[in-house]
Amino acid sequence: MPATAPDAAQRAEALAALLARVSLGDRAAFATLYQQTAAHLLGVVLRINRDRAQAEDLLQEIYVKIWGAAGSFDVQRAQAMTWLTSIARHRAIDSLRRRQAEPQWVTSRAGAEDADEDLLDQFASEDHGPMELLGQAVQARAVGVCLKGLTGEQQQTLALAFYQGLSHSEVAAQLRQPLGTVKSWARRGLLALRQCLERAGAIDPVGTA
Repeated sequence: MPATAPDAAQRAEALAALLARVSLGDRAAFATLYQQTAAHLLGVVLRINRDRAQAEDLLQEIYVKIWGAAGSFDVQRAQAMTWLTSIARHRAIDSLRRRQAEPQWVTSRAGAEDADEDLLDQFASEDHGPMELLGQAVQARAVGVCLKGLTGEQQQTLALAFYQGLSHSEVAAQLRQPLGTVKSWARRGLLALRQCLERAGAIDPVGTA
C-alpha cells in the first residue's frame, strides 16, 4: 500500500535525522541510512547506467560522497530523499562522461585461464557493505593513480583482457602483436599495478613468484 502523508513526512524526518548524525561522523547512522536508501538510489543509477555491476560500484562512490557532504544538507531547502537522489543522479551522469575519456576496470573475469588474471582478485573485495565504503573508495582512487603509471601498451592490453573479456589470443589479434608480447604486457602490467598498490597501502603486500 502507498505510504500515507503522515508516514511519508515521518520517513523524511527520520532520514533528515540520520543525515544530521552522519554529518557528525556517526557510522551507525551511516549504516542505517544505507540500508534504508540504497535500493532506491541504485534504481536511480540504473535508469542512467543499465550495467548493474557498474551501477553497484558507482553506488559506493555515491555513499562516500554522502558521508562527506552530509553536513551541507539543509532540511529547509529540500527533503532528505530528494537531496540523496540528486547526488546519485549527478554522480551517475558524471560517470558516463568519465568513461568516455578512460577505460573502466573489473577485478576479475569468470573463466580466467592464466595465473596473471588471478592477480586481480587481490585488488578488491566482492562484498560491498556500508561500513566498507570509505576504505574501498580510498582503494579505488589508488587503483586509478596506479593505472596511469602503466605504459600505454599495458593499459590497452589489460583493458581488452579484463574490461572487454578477451582472451590473450584475442587481444594479440586485436592489437596485431605476437601472443608472447601481449602476455608479457599483461603480466608486467599486473605486477606493476600490484606493486604500486602495495606501496600506496591499498592492498596487503603478498609474495610474488
